[in-house]
Amino acid sequence: METWEFGRTVRRWRDRVAPEAVGVRVGRRRRASGLRREELAALAGISADYLTRLEQGRATAPSAQVVESLARALRLPDAERDLLYRLAGHAAPGPDIVPSRVAPSVQRLLDRLSHTPVVVYDASWTLVLANEPYDALMGETTSWRGLERNAVWRNVARLPSRVVHTPQEQAVHEARLVADLRLTASRYPADRTLRRLIIDLTSGSPRFAELWDAPAPPPSTDTSRRKTVDHPAAGPITLDCDTLFVALDDLRITVYTAEPGTEDADRLALAIVLGTQSLQL
Repeated sequence: METWEFGRTVRRWRDRVAPEAVGVRVGRRRRASGLRREELAALAGISADYLTRLEQGRATAPSAQVVESLARALRLPDAERDLLYRLAGHAAPGPDIVPSRVAPSVQRLLDRLSHTPVVVYDASWTLVLANEPYDALMGETTSWRGLERNAVWRNVARLPSRVVHTPQEQAVHEARLVADLRLTASRYPADRTLRRLIIDLTSGSPRFAELWDAPAPPPSTDTSRRKTVDHPAAGPITLDCDTLFVALDDLRITVYTAEPGTEDADRLALAIVLGTQSLQL
């Protein structure tokens, strides 16, 4: 396979994607029928410069994460997604690998929540995608790299967060995340990336190592709970936080909503407007 075939294929598939189909706003004077390079880069969470180098064949070794992000942004069916992996020199993920695929049907569901804060994690609690309202509410996620993208690490390392937890709530939250990750490890024992993640977490966090060897806490029977987010401009916002599970692809989708007509709903709307405007500047 020619080294530039991956980039040429991405460019060809980019040209066939209608912007409206992937939630990209278009103006009246637009000439391009497909996605512009910077639009695809933004959807995939990579830089436009890197996408340019990929399409021109000057970058020829995209990671599996980049391939998955491009496949998701291009809304590729399974056969084309697998082809894109092969063109990049990777084997398509099998059933023994933690999936990060967002099926087109699930993506359509997410599209209908485009004005609601939504974040998607895989079974290792590694960030798959966060929409603009989520970044507006919680802070931008696009710059996160490596362990920063993992919710277990972010919690046990106590990285800055706008979510307000009491010490007891934080401890319970950490214990449940680690227990869930332990179950994931038992389901995907052949996943080398998952093993590397657990090694990095164990060596980098005494708190994680302690929880990894501790008995699992009682499972929570309630996937809906209230969370307070301390937004820097809108102030404290108490929201319903619902986690939905996509069984086939082993994804966790968390949605943040407020009761209509309440002060929290008004503050959430303000946070989204302010944050979305700043993200687009």
